Amino acid sequence: MRRIFEEKAKPLPISRNKVWEAFKKVRSNKGSSGIDNVSITKYEADLSNNLYKLWNRMASGSYFPPAVKEKEIKKDNGKIRKLGIPTVSDRVAQQVIKDYIEPRLEKEFHSSSYGYRPSRSAHQALTSVRENVRKYAWVIDLDITTFFDNVEHSKMLMALDRHVEERWIKMYIKRWLEAPVAKANGDIVEKQGHGTPQGGVISPLLANLYLHYTFDKWMDINFPDLEFVRYADDIIIHCKSEEQSHYVMNRLQSRLIDCNLSMHPDKTSIVYCKDYRRNAKGKKVKFDYLGFSFRPSSKRSKSGGMFLGFDCEISKKSYSKIVKEIRDLNFHRWASSWQQIVNLLNSKIRGWIQYYDKFRYRTLTNVFHRLHNRLIKWIMNYFKRFNRSRRRAIAYLKQVYRSYPNLFYHWAIGYHLV
Repeated sequence: MRRIFEEKAKPLPISRNKVWEAFKKVRSNKGSSGIDNVSITKYEADLSNNLYKLWNRMASGSYFPPAVKEKEIKKDNGKIRKLGIPTVSDRVAQQVIKDYIEPRLEKEFHSSSYGYRPSRSAHQALTSVRENVRKYAWVIDLDITTFFDNVEHSKMLMALDRHVEERWIKMYIKRWLEAPVAKANGDIVEKQGHGTPQGGVISPLLANLYLHYTFDKWMDINFPDLEFVRYADDIIIHCKSEEQSHYVMNRLQSRLIDCNLSMHPDKTSIVYCKDYRRNAKGKKVKFDYLGFSFRPSSKRSKSGGMFLGFDCEISKKSYSKIVKEIRDLNFHRWASSWQQIVNLLNSKIRGWIQYYDKFRYRTLTNVFHRLHNRLIKWIMNYFKRFNRSRRRAIAYLKQVYRSYPNLFYHWAIGYHLV
């Protein structure tokens, strides 16, 4: 790598090392191929030449991003989410610029912003919401309609001007904002002054910058006594009363319109955080956030008694998504050994537990009950001696559980076979 980059100095301060470091990050994040159908594996096959060409063009100011491949993802509600997939080379280029500007933008971003930021996580955002609902009785569950499609380029560049002096950086970001979209049918659609592809390397950083001025700073100026939690464009605002919630929501609706955005009329709602201290009737008392449902639930006090709290657990939507994933694996029809099933499932199980078991131990009991039923089906199909007897298959699974309690990740950490 070192030899191919030892060239004459270029007009822009993009070093060979910056490009190499950017590629390593892109490789670690994986991702599919863009409009050129070049995967990361294929890109690595001629890595020296590919990175040299990219560095040469970026450092001379002559790099122009290719069209972004549009990929449609079906959402749980049947609607379509459109992702924009840049080429591998373009992802490396975006990473180079992101590495330049992210540290200075991080110094400006709000402490209540958690999404797509270094050393910040969804669990931190959820922890803040859990703390806030104990102090505030009302919540605005804010949904911004197709945020990434409606980011206004001129306002984005104005925000960028506040923190980035380098004209060459702003030049490249402007080119990415204006990069056309390649539709699935082959049509190339030019941008019309708004939109940033959801799926690009630099898009989350730009989205945070846009919402920093659209929302975070605006809240600090207009409602400094209120708390909010923002994870990218997923926003929870905590209010002291129902009247205040309506007032804030009306003000915010006008603010979003001024910034070329809109509040989703059906998905945005005001929620009452009902617990043992709050007894109003006839109010909506549940909202979903980052895969969890916040709602009234029975909790045990330190003295051993029970009381009504307001807390979170895995949402029905997340539960259904995991169960569907288990069902779609269909391993009970094709797996030929326990080891195959373990290799298939354990990394998934670990991920589910690490995310959803954070706030309530063994919250995935029902999920693993469904998984165990799949294992029973596999035993019935695979071991002919059981003659498809469910009773005998259950007995055998219990025997395996007793003999190999660490076979599956959830068994090893205390999820029992029931």
